[in-house]
Amino acid sequence: MLLIKLDATDSTNAYLKDLLVKQNPPDGTVVQADCQKKGRGQLGREWISDPGKNLTISILKRFDQLKASDQFAISISTSLAIVEVLKRYEVPDIRVKWPNDILSGKQKLCGILVENIVKGAYLKAAVIGIGLNVNQDQFPPGLKATSISLQIGKELPLENVLKDLTGALERQINKFLSGPVENAQVSYEEMLYGKGERMLFSTPLGDSFSGVIQGIDTIGRLVVKRDSGTEDTYGLNEIRMVL
Repeated sequence: MLLIKLDATDSTNAYLKDLLVKQNPPDGTVVQADCQKKGRGQLGREWISDPGKNLTISILKRFDQLKASDQFAISISTSLAIVEVLKRYEVPDIRVKWPNDILSGKQKLCGILVENIVKGAYLKAAVIGIGLNVNQDQFPPGLKATSISLQIGKELPLENVLKDLTGALERQINKFLSGPVENAQVSYEEMLYGKGERMLFSTPLGDSFSGVIQGIDTIGRLVVKRDSGTEDTYGLNEIRMVL
């Protein structure tokens, strides 16, 4: 594993993508920053992290014959890898909030941003950005966030967490590549926050509605049965779950 450690950068994902253009970094390359100035999650939301307290990384994964239609499975595999590590640390009440936030209870513990590189019908590479709250003990008022140390009562060395996480990610991706996509989908749905429950959702236009989460479909869209009885699917930027 090639590890590139930075004191600070605007975005580890942006740094790694720029490296891909200028050089030919190997599969498994990791960019880690103590301070990420412009970290972002899904839909461009800002990721807030105290310098030196958390794990802010981007990982490069290369693929040979992975269909572009299966690309959401990389997000699924990443979520399951983080869940695997958090269970090992005995973090309580772990759930995956669609599409790819990791919660402890109702508090956000980790955010994921996967940026895929597609050529034709195939996924050639993925830049997997992970922001995991490890040792941060205070968060801005109103932010529903927590950290591993707050949940288990002790701090963890970041280098140990990084080693555990990269190992788990390799296992989960290999498990996906060697088996049907449906296997990863089932494992993801077992951890899906709100599945089978009536939840409130909002749209980019400001509308809101409620419905029961049924799960996800084969390309990662959320399946919701509305109160009206219709069952609809939603992509990443079409609805947001209101906690």
